[in-house]
Amino acid sequence: MDQDSIFIGGGGEDYAVAQNLLLKYGNRHGLIAGATGTGKTVSLQILAEGFSQAGVPVFLADVKSDLSGLAAAGTHEHKLHDKLISRAETIGFEDYGYDDFPVVFWDLFGEQGHPVRTTVTEMGPLLLSQLLGLNETQEGVINIAFTIADDQGMLLLDLKDLRAILNHVGENASEISTTYGYVTKSSVGAILRRLLVLEQQGGEAFFGEPALKLTDMIALTPKGQGRINILAAEKLMQSPKLYATFLLWLLSELFEELPEVGDPDKPKFVFFFDEAHLLFEDAPKALIDKVEMVARLIRSKGVGVYFITQNPADVPDDILGQLGNRVQHALRAYTPRDRKALRAAAQTFRLNPRFDAELAIPDLGTGEALVSTLEAKGAPSMVERTLVRPPSSRLGPLTDAERRDIIDSSPLFGVYDDPIDRESAFEQLNGRTEQAVPQAGGGGELTIDFEQFNSARRYVPTNVPAARQTRASNRRMAPAQREEAPAAKKPRGRQRQTVAEAAMKSFARSVSSRIGREIVRGVLGGVFRGR
Repeated sequence: MDQDSIFIGGGGEDYAVAQNLLLKYGNRHGLIAGATGTGKTVSLQILAEGFSQAGVPVFLADVKSDLSGLAAAGTHEHKLHDKLISRAETIGFEDYGYDDFPVVFWDLFGEQGHPVRTTVTEMGPLLLSQLLGLNETQEGVINIAFTIADDQGMLLLDLKDLRAILNHVGENASEISTTYGYVTKSSVGAILRRLLVLEQQGGEAFFGEPALKLTDMIALTPKGQGRINILAAEKLMQSPKLYATFLLWLLSELFEELPEVGDPDKPKFVFFFDEAHLLFEDAPKALIDKVEMVARLIRSKGVGVYFITQNPADVPDDILGQLGNRVQHALRAYTPRDRKALRAAAQTFRLNPRFDAELAIPDLGTGEALVSTLEAKGAPSMVERTLVRPPSSRLGPLTDAERRDIIDSSPLFGVYDDPIDRESAFEQLNGRTEQAVPQAGGGGELTIDFEQFNSARRYVPTNVPAARQTRASNRRMAPAQREEAPAAKKPRGRQRQTVAEAAMKSFARSVSSRIGREIVRGVLGGVFRGR
């Protein structure tokens, strides 16, 4: 194996000579495409092995837990051992042997790897709006909230900080609108509801501190191998928008933090984006433009981005045109749309006069691929039909015990495991509220008895027009008892409720709402447990 390239496969009577990916062009991005079960995971695995062996750190998402096997060497006892050896002999892979690779496991939920966190500020309003699925107006409110936090020196670290600043914006909407732009409470309420959905999907665990340091991913072992960072994504895939936004955030962080390196002899870091179609589905044009810009410019920072998806048509044309290294596994063409996508995939290759790529793609077997990489001077090679080499690491996942041993012996063990909650927007805004209540109430403690509690629940503001009060009473009475509502009159004076009354009302609503939730959850829990 050439030290300046990664061996992909080839060989045999019916196949081309050896196909290699030159490390010099490893940062020119790439694509691994093909239908389910055609060998995309193995192609990703051998590229990760090759980059790691060459001293290039790697990041990839493990969607099905198959890639955890990179941390263990293959064995002669594996049921596919004979087939792997036969494949190596067929393609002339004389140096083939079993080996393990340095793996660090990560997990947004902290269950199958080190926790991955970032702060709300680092995520930024654009990606956060995409994650929450906000419209243009709501995105404007998020931008205003970020600006106010910056102006007042408040840190936005986790979701409770974001909720606190949004509540602050909603409560002071009229004053804020004159300075920062028009804000409505309905828009703030809609964003808060989206935040609740994100929390229920587990997104709350992603925001906080200690935040991820890229230097902990872009690292080498003492032997000079590149670390393979594997994100446990099996559970994360249940929230595809969170998955796509996290990977895009990580890509953006690489772009912003890494220095320019020009054209290095090998990449500084390689980023594999599995299930890439999730990034572009229903994505606004502004987001796609950002991805295109990052893909175009991050090359000069020594980062290679490789998209893995079922069909090349899943990737926008402007981005697809920048992917110089391609491994195309079999595609199925059962519908007119499939045939159109198949034709488009074949036309992206540099033609080979020895065979028709459009006819070859659906005819490929498992572990076969059409391969085209960048040659000398950066020109794409002619597409060649290739038998992909077998991996040296294990085919299949680790056991839970093996994964736990690797996590416990990781050089990052204990660095990210315990969350940190320092003073930020939530504490600052709550501190202002706590200081305001005792001052307004005369400095004493607030006490509430049940008579006041029930009175607060029945409280009806006296400044509501008489017509509205009568209509409210009529809805509570029988039809025969309803009286004609008098014409609305402008109230003569505005009566303000005391701080104690307002606090009692808030307390009553909180208690009654909490009791109601507990009753409902208890009843429903009993029903489902009974089944």
